[in-house]
Amino acid sequence: MKKLNITIQLEMSVPDDWALATTSEGGQVLQLPNGQYMDMAIEPLFSNDPEETWSSTGDEDVLNDVMDMIESEDVAYQFVTH
Repeated sequence: MKKLNITIQLEMSVPDDWALATTSEGGQVLQLPNGQYMDMAIEPLFSNDPEETWSSTGDEDVLNDVMDMIESEDVAYQFVTH
């Protein structure tokens, strides 16, 4: 097996009432005004508590709304060699 690093950089336009929240482990997630939190991984993940379980949305309209906010995307792939 070899290792692959993938770096994804997104530029998005988001509503003014979205904010950053810090988890107890020091990571950052987005705090949405409806009491949910969102983490961007390979797909947006949602939770009602940033310390609990994260899951993808089953609502395609929500997913499409988030994807429509993306203005640009840059993906870089690099194999790790030792």
